[in-house]
Amino acid sequence: MVIDDHPLGRPLLAIVCYNNGRNARDTLARVPEERCFDVIVNDDGSTDDTPAYLAEFGFRVLRNESNAGIGFAIKKVIRYAHDNGYRVLVVMAGNGKDDPWQVERLLRSIYEEGYDYVQGSRRLLGGKAENLPLFRRIMVPIHALTFRLLTGFPCTDALNGFRAYKVSIFFEDPHINVWQDWLDRYEFETYVHFKVLKLGYKVKEVPVTKSYAQFSSGMKRSHIRPIVDWWSIMRPILYLWLGLRK
Repeated sequence: MVIDDHPLGRPLLAIVCYNNGRNARDTLARVPEERCFDVIVNDDGSTDDTPAYLAEFGFRVLRNESNAGIGFAIKKVIRYAHDNGYRVLVVMAGNGKDDPWQVERLLRSIYEEGYDYVQGSRRLLGGKAENLPLFRRIMVPIHALTFRLLTGFPCTDALNGFRAYKVSIFFEDPHINVWQDWLDRYEFETYVHFKVLKLGYKVKEVPVTKSYAQFSSGMKRSHIRPIVDWWSIMRPILYLWLGLRK
C-alpha cells in the first residue's frame, strides 16, 4: 500500500508484550522489512526473558516498570503516537497470535476508504481462527451478539485486540475519555469499541487470522483469567449502557 503524501501521514504499529518470551521474538521477526508503517513496542513490565528477545531488534521499546495492564499499555502508545505526530495507530499483541503481514488490511480501510476505526475479525469471510480454545469459541460470538443488540452494528468479533484507529478519537472527542484509571486493564478495549459504535464513527471489520497454533513450548496461550478478567472485559458494556460511567 502506498501512502506517500497522504494527509494522514505515515501510520504507527504498536506491538504490546507481556511475558511473551520467544513468541515476542517470533512476532517481531515477522514484521515486514519493506513496510508503509513505523513500529514501536511496549513491554508491560515483563518478568521473563521477553526484554532480551525484544533487544534483538532495532525497534524502539517503551517499558513499564511493572505490569500495569493492557489498557495502560495501549494508552501509553496512544500518547506516544500523538506526541510524535502520528495520526493513525495500529495495535496488535506480541504473543504470536496476530500476523504483522496483515497490518495493511486494516490500514487500507482508513487510508483508502476513510474509516475512523477498523476492527480485525477472525470470524468474517477470509478471516481464520487457528486452534481457538473452546471457551473463546463460545464467548467470541456471544460478546459480538451483545454489541449487535446494544449498538446495531453487525459485529462479528469485538474481542480481537488487532485494531487500527485515528489517534484524534482519543484527544478531540469530549465524549471519549480513555484516561480514566478504571480502563487500565481489559476494560479499555471494550470501552473504546462501545463508544465509537454508539457515537457514530465510521467503523469497519476486516478479516484477519488469529492463531493459537504458534505458541512456544511452555508458554501460556492467554493471560486472561476465566472469571476475573472476563468481568473486566464485559463490565464497560454494563456501566456505559446503564449510564454508570462516561
